[in-house]
Amino acid sequence: MSKFTPAPIPDGRKVIEGNVYMGDGKGGWQPIETIKAQHLLEDETVRKIVSYAVPLSEQVSRFKEHTFDDIGDFEAILSQEYSAKVGGRKGNKTLMTVDGLLKVQVAVSDRIDFGPEMQIAKELFDECLNEWSADARAELRGLVTDAFSTDKEGKINRALVFMLLRRESEDPRWKRGQDAIRDAMRVVGSTIYVRSYQRATHDAPWEAITIDLAKA
Repeated sequence: MSKFTPAPIPDGRKVIEGNVYMGDGKGGWQPIETIKAQHLLEDETVRKIVSYAVPLSEQVSRFKEHTFDDIGDFEAILSQEYSAKVGGRKGNKTLMTVDGLLKVQVAVSDRIDFGPEMQIAKELFDECLNEWSADARAELRGLVTDAFSTDKEGKINRALVFMLLRRESEDPRWKRGQDAIRDAMRVVGSTIYVRSYQRATHDAPWEAITIDLAKA
């Protein structure tokens, strides 16, 4: 088992005039003997998990910082001593061990938002569907409707929008609608991902070294 020191987490208890109380979640205090045993056990379980989650989160943050520092140092040496660089379009790059069994990939992903041209695009697509009503399949009509529907945060479903861009039609309005989508696309920032992989032999598939809790 790996050694991991949990963070100190307050037990949530307070002594008032010789009696033990616990916070009740409303800003007040209640005698500990009035709290159900199952709720005390739940409280203890949550505090234990959080005591490990806090230092683990800090460790992952340090790992991310050290990783970018190490890659930056490597690239600086490479540039200074060899007048060379690693990477492709937009900063994507792959670093690999000499034996070809370990690699680190750096991927840069643009964050895209959509401008007011999307309303024009929807009107053009709707024109097409209304005219094709007899021939337009239900799934195509549903794709257009869902693509321009926003989620709870007011964000357009980008995956469905990109599906619309891949749908071909000879109707000039459909093509203008696709052009309007492209004009509406705005790059509002980028996110850098670092992923590590390993494999046992040269002909074995790569296995991701998982840090994501949901995939561990």
